[in-house]
Amino acid sequence: MGGWYSYRASKSALNMIIKSLSIEVARNNPNAIIAGLHPGTVDSNLSNPFQKNVADGKLFSPDYSIKKMVSVIDNLTFEDSGNCYAGW
Repeated sequence: MGGWYSYRASKSALNMIIKSLSIEVARNNPNAIIAGLHPGTVDSNLSNPFQKNVADGKLFSPDYSIKKMVSVIDNLTFEDSGNCYAGW
């Protein structure tokens, strides 16, 4: 897959920031949970130009995406800190 290099690089950097932040925060607050959430491709004006490339069943309404993210948050444990979650 070509293109979008800066976008992909920024997402990789964000994943490492989440991991590093979870380690740093745990030193002073071992009960903190730092996790990354990806809402999926949400049906919005922002995603509209790219929706033709989204696989069937992978374009989510805002309500659906929010419910899934809240479900993930509600089930996080301290062992999950530093991880990223996506792909409902």
